[in-house]
Amino acid sequence: MRPRTTALRAGTVAAAAGSLVAATVAVLPAQAAPAQQACDTRTNNTYSKLLECVRVEGVVEHLEALQAIADANDDNRASETPGYDASVDYVVETLEDAGWTAEVVPFTYAAAEVSLDQLSPVTAGYPANDATGTGEGDVTADVVPVDINLTPPRANSSGCEASDFAGFPVGSIALVQRGSCSFAIKALNAEAAGAAGVIIFNQGDTDAVDRNNAINPTLGGDDIVDIPVVGTTFAAGEALAQAGSTARLVVDFYDAESYNVIGELAGKTDDNVVMAGAHLDSVPAGPGINDNGSGSAALLELAQQLSKSKPNNTIRFAWWGAEELGLIGSTEWVEQRSEEELDDIALYLNFDMIGSPNYYLGVYDANESSFEAPVVVPEGSEDIEQTLEEYFTLAGAPYDDSEFSGRSDYQAFIENGIPSGGLFTGAEVIKTEEQEDIWGGTAGEQFDPCYHLACDTIDNVSLEALEVNTGAIAYAVLTYAASTEGVNGVSGVKIPGKFSVPTEVDGPQFSFVEGSGGGGHDHSHDHEGDAS
Repeated sequence: MRPRTTALRAGTVAAAAGSLVAATVAVLPAQAAPAQQACDTRTNNTYSKLLECVRVEGVVEHLEALQAIADANDDNRASETPGYDASVDYVVETLEDAGWTAEVVPFTYAAAEVSLDQLSPVTAGYPANDATGTGEGDVTADVVPVDINLTPPRANSSGCEASDFAGFPVGSIALVQRGSCSFAIKALNAEAAGAAGVIIFNQGDTDAVDRNNAINPTLGGDDIVDIPVVGTTFAAGEALAQAGSTARLVVDFYDAESYNVIGELAGKTDDNVVMAGAHLDSVPAGPGINDNGSGSAALLELAQQLSKSKPNNTIRFAWWGAEELGLIGSTEWVEQRSEEELDDIALYLNFDMIGSPNYYLGVYDANESSFEAPVVVPEGSEDIEQTLEEYFTLAGAPYDDSEFSGRSDYQAFIENGIPSGGLFTGAEVIKTEEQEDIWGGTAGEQFDPCYHLACDTIDNVSLEALEVNTGAIAYAVLTYAASTEGVNGVSGVKIPGKFSVPTEVDGPQFSFVEGSGGGGHDHSHDHEGDAS
């Protein structure tokens, strides 16, 4: 195991957490909530006890700790950084203090050092991301624009045809613009024309952040080209398009190491494990408090409140590393498991971005009532969707479908036939007026205006969304810790106490169905695969 660093602890709960709006949903009958000390010492083995004690204030304490870690470590918690290592230590110490076992599981993956520097007619460095499928190299050469369009609305087919490269100077760096065709076509055409490297800059066709920031191109596989290919911002592309531009482009491969944290609360059975997970890493641009401190913190709060319980089924929580680099941590962990170990996993629950400030309440659409899934939905996943919807119905909270796309950390689980489900509150997609009417917030703005930006701080979360989603997580985990019969046919035990579970659920709002294309349900962080 790597050397341990000192974990940073949170201070007091954010002041805002003590003043939740009156509209926040209440699941339980009106009664005095137990003191926090009582929650920490009693066995929360019923719905009523657990839902009384799982509190948004506790979630915010963990978010404050993650913010403090970022503050002390260059304002981020990205993989391969001291901020991520400190986040790992914080999770481990929190779990061990709560009586859970905690294991730090290392994994290795291919990574790259990337740099993009303009040498003339100006000198400047620009943000750049290596394309998946790129080659490596260190190239200093003239930059040659290829059929780009810097005039609004900047429609283009830059690099989409071999003819775009007619007369291209061999050994130069090709500057191509996002638009019309896949990144792979642009890169392959450039390589065929004799380019020594390729810079793909964002299109800049709208003012939206994702149409101007540094893109993360994917070329559709590994080793697609032998030359270095990077993505950068629209502004960088404009600067590099100047006459007489030269640049140095570097993509240098190396083997990187990161870590998953696996926490476990032993049950009476160990061959029907209930798993839930959230990625722990941020992007390098910011602290990642909504993405995905929110899911990570909710699991920590739940782990603490379950600490005195003895569940029927073993509960296993995971905090994944290197998700922002392409779901690496969860994929590596699943690949490290034997077939028998995977067979012992009854189900997997995924919680990625559950506190978006301009939120909607989304449940992964396993029954495909709104969206035809682009992946095979494992049998039993519909029961998970139903269970999460039961909680929202109990809470009187309107919810909607979120596409069951496999584009988050549940991907490796569903590829192995493990029933899965989860929650999501939105990222870069724009909220509609209909959605504003349902959930409040502001139409015309992103669900998370700080998605993948430096402003994804402790001020970038909705306490209302965090509260209702943390309750839903607690409800689902307790349900399946007792019995997974609805998922995989394995019977269990009844949860003690009197608690009325809905016989019917309210159903989704279907606010994404008309004209949305399902875009509001992209809870992925993998590299963009097309040019549009």
